[in-house]
Amino acid sequence: MPPAGVALALGPVLLLLPLLPPTSAFFPNIWSLLAAPGSVTHQDLTEAAALNATLQLFLERPPPGRAPLRLEDFLGRTLLADDLFAAYFGPGAPARRFRAALGEVSRANAAQDFLPPARGDPDWHFDAERLGPGRARLAGALREALAAAQAGEQALARQRLGAALHALQDFYSHSNWVELGQRRPHPHLLRPRQELGGLAREGDPTCADCAELSCPGNLLGSAGLTSGYFGAYPAKPPGKCSHGGRFDQSSAQPPRGGINKDSTAPSFSPHHALHLQAAQLALQASIQAFGLLRSRLGDWGFSRLLAITPASSLSFVLDTTGSMGEELHAAKSQARHIAEQRRGGPAEPAHYVLVPFHDPGFGPVFSTSDPDSFWQLLSEIQAVGGGDEPEMSLSALELALLHTSPLSDIFVFTDASPKDAFLTHRVEALAQERRCRVTFLVTADPSQARRRRQALSPLRFEPYEGVALASGGEVIFTTDQHIRDVAAVVGDSVADLVVLPLGPPGPEPGPLVFTVDGLLRGVTVRIHGAVRSFRIRSPAGLSQGQEEGQGPLGLTRRFGQFWVVSVSDPPQTGTWEIQVAAEGSPRVRVQARTELDFLFHFGIPLEDGPHPGLYPLTQPVAGLRTQLLVEVTGLPSSRRAGPPPLFSHVVLRGAPEGAELGRVRLEPRGAPERGLLVASLPPPLLSAAGPFSLELLGRDGGGRELHRAAAQPCLVVPVLLELSGPGGSLAPGSKAPLILRIASFSGPRDLDLRTWVNSSFTLTSNLSRVRLEHNQSAWGRLWLEVPQSAAPRSVVVVTVAAMGREAGPVPPTHAFLRLLVLAPDPQRSRVLP
Repeated sequence: MPPAGVALALGPVLLLLPLLPPTSAFFPNIWSLLAAPGSVTHQDLTEAAALNATLQLFLERPPPGRAPLRLEDFLGRTLLADDLFAAYFGPGAPARRFRAALGEVSRANAAQDFLPPARGDPDWHFDAERLGPGRARLAGALREALAAAQAGEQALARQRLGAALHALQDFYSHSNWVELGQRRPHPHLLRPRQELGGLAREGDPTCADCAELSCPGNLLGSAGLTSGYFGAYPAKPPGKCSHGGRFDQSSAQPPRGGINKDSTAPSFSPHHALHLQAAQLALQASIQAFGLLRSRLGDWGFSRLLAITPASSLSFVLDTTGSMGEELHAAKSQARHIAEQRRGGPAEPAHYVLVPFHDPGFGPVFSTSDPDSFWQLLSEIQAVGGGDEPEMSLSALELALLHTSPLSDIFVFTDASPKDAFLTHRVEALAQERRCRVTFLVTADPSQARRRRQALSPLRFEPYEGVALASGGEVIFTTDQHIRDVAAVVGDSVADLVVLPLGPPGPEPGPLVFTVDGLLRGVTVRIHGAVRSFRIRSPAGLSQGQEEGQGPLGLTRRFGQFWVVSVSDPPQTGTWEIQVAAEGSPRVRVQARTELDFLFHFGIPLEDGPHPGLYPLTQPVAGLRTQLLVEVTGLPSSRRAGPPPLFSHVVLRGAPEGAELGRVRLEPRGAPERGLLVASLPPPLLSAAGPFSLELLGRDGGGRELHRAAAQPCLVVPVLLELSGPGGSLAPGSKAPLILRIASFSGPRDLDLRTWVNSSFTLTSNLSRVRLEHNQSAWGRLWLEVPQSAAPRSVVVVTVAAMGREAGPVPPTHAFLRLLVLAPDPQRSRVLP
């Protein structure tokens, strides 16, 4: 965050909110790994602007049933998302999804410096005196963000918002607006129907020669509004300014030097002394951009864009064949229960998605934010026809994933195996990319089949197991008799619960163990499968078995072969044991409520290019030097007495068996209140095949052990797969080029490439097979044809998969690209009046 004392604009009031100092350059979305301490980054600007916009929303819209927020309560304080949510929604309200949404915007912002075609395009960075075209790109990206948000495509809207904010912030660092003595944001930059005015003319010199790192006086006094040239394209005309810095080739050509204010380091920024002034104006302009979007989206739409609510979306995928009558009743009851229980409160789902399927059809997608409309849609669905298996369940689940917000729950109700099991890997990758948890409620005995057209394998439900493992969900087999009760128990998981890591106490077989700390409440143990008996033992030695009713540890309920033990609050801290006797592998899951959780992603340090930094990854790539980036959520306010909890190590465990693969120290970055941590993952830890889970280890303020596990496992992918689009929206009837890069850093590979796109769109590629040597890349070109009939504000999803030609356990690597279809703008890039 910007250093203390940086003025933040909030509506008509000018505040001095002392936010956190900037994070270390190793944290995600930081411009440069080598930036000087005290520099303000794109991430800092984006998050500070979003927090100010959110505070303004909270001040103007008092929370129902709670006292209004007061502006004076936030003056002189560090502004944190967790504190802001606690003040508005009440203590314990999780800001995890809000912080995840800001991360999406920040990573999209950073990607403008890394991905083609944006990284070398001066229009996206206000370079090379391309101020008019730069404003057009900025306005277009904001228009696309607005259209995507209005269409309910929040993830795409955040991507386009990140691109817009990058350009907007670059204007104040790359142009001479600050040097011209301006102390307010440009009044017409976000109003493209107004002329920019005062631009330097073509052929007029703007800079004098400067042979030093620091060039405070190199701008010519007669220069109008200008910006520096970067690199070799476009070539710098005589007399014009360079961007400057050690990575700018043009700065060696007369006039030497440059004018950028990207950092406080002279080696990167010849106008480093004006860095904080440029950051101040960029921050105020970013707040204005958030305000403009809010004015067009309304408060509810703006809240959805930034996930300014503790609740997630909720999606149901329903088998509608004739044998599913009882399951449909259970799904309807559970949907109504969730909607009514959480209506009007902070946990009310922000969006509802419903996708039916049968054989051979699936869909359409029903999507709404109104719980009554959702209930009406659900109540109209009837179970008809069919009666045999398999069904098109994974196709329907893929549709649900494409229309469900990240970090949400998806429930699949079925009594059939998948007919489209070939989609398994693609659905697994999509669930991990969206970070959605998928739970299958299957009213079938895996060893039996419904009326058969053909012999069915007893392993036919394995695709569900794979998707559940990849997404952090479950497969629960039950019966028609118990489906309603089981669904009610599982439905309670849509709240923000953490899954406690389970593991054996040592190398020898024995009971499962889990650790309870003093920050956990509502501990629940779920056990299902062919269970003969089980026993749970507390750290004090008290135990409770499978007998129903209240026991010494809590309440036990049973629904067929599904047991739920709700541990009495407060649970005893320490190590608990679960001993289960069963046929086969029983399924055990321990969940709890807590404010303390974490977000994570991966990054590759890049030390060349226009702005060295940390390139974000969805999954780690074999052979690449990889950083793990952790953001702890739910830390207690800095105003509370006593030391805060601290995480010191991350443990990588094989999934699902839980064997420890290794552990690495976590290093804090920035102010402790932010909870930003980084770990450098050694290559040997990323060489094992198969999924792995992340577990954070630390201690609470009293020195007692803390354990938190990631909701989803991770997977080391064998190759880096990048898919980038034209950097803007698509017009109906157009043909857009896409760029594909595939690289191997872990040895030679022979790969087949496959592509998918929405029906009615056409996708062609010039690359279908490739052989890569170690540290070699290949580039491909795809062409996406948009039909003339494509609906405005519709979204097309392009998927590319790279798979090895040799048979093996490594799943394909997937890349997903979402693009927005918009009708041509008759007033060219008009965004807002």
